[in-house]
Amino acid sequence: MTMKKHAVRKTALRQKAQLMSGSEIERTLVRLAHEILEKNGGVDGLGLVGIRRRGVPIAERLGKMILQVEKRKVPVGTLDITFYRDDLSTLGPKPMVQEMEIGFPVEGKRIVLVDDVLYTGRTTRAALDALFSHGRPSLVQLLVLIDRGHRELPVEATFIGRTIQTTDNEVIEVKLTEIDDAERVLLMEK
Repeated sequence: MTMKKHAVRKTALRQKAQLMSGSEIERTLVRLAHEILEKNGGVDGLGLVGIRRRGVPIAERLGKMILQVEKRKVPVGTLDITFYRDDLSTLGPKPMVQEMEIGFPVEGKRIVLVDDVLYTGRTTRAALDALFSHGRPSLVQLLVLIDRGHRELPVEATFIGRTIQTTDNEVIEVKLTEIDDAERVLLMEK
C-alpha cells in the first residue's frame, strides 16, 4: 500500500508557474505568422505541417493568421510520427502504424514543421523521417511555441515562440482549447 502511494507521488506533477496565458499564446502566434511570411517571402511554395498532437492546432491557427495577412491560403497538414519514434521500446508495446496523410504534396515545397515544445530533439528527428517518406521538400524549417533546451540531438528551431530554461525535473505543459479545453502554458514540477 505505501509503495503504491509513493509511486503515485513520484509521478505526480505540481504546477510551478503559468508561463503564458491564452492571450500571450495568441500574440506569440501572430508574431510567428509574420516571421514565417518575412523569412519565406510570402506564401508561394510554402506549407505548414503540424506534428500530432498539439502541433496540429498550432499549425491550423498559423494557417488562418497567414490567410488574414496575405489573403491567400497556405496548405496545412498533419504528421503522425508514432511509428518513427526511436524511443518507443522504452515506452511499452510497439504501436500500430498510423497511415498519415499530410494532405498536400511536400515535394519541392518550403515546409514549416510545427510543434508545441522542443526538448531533446527526438520528436523533430522522427518528424523529419516521417516527412521525407512523403517526398523531398526544398527546405524544412522548425517552429515551436516553447524551446526548453536539454537537446540530445543537434536540432535547432527556426521560429521560436519563447525560450524557457528548465531543469530535468520540470515539465512544460501546453494546453490548447482544441485538445484540452484550456489555453495556457504551464511549468510543472515532478
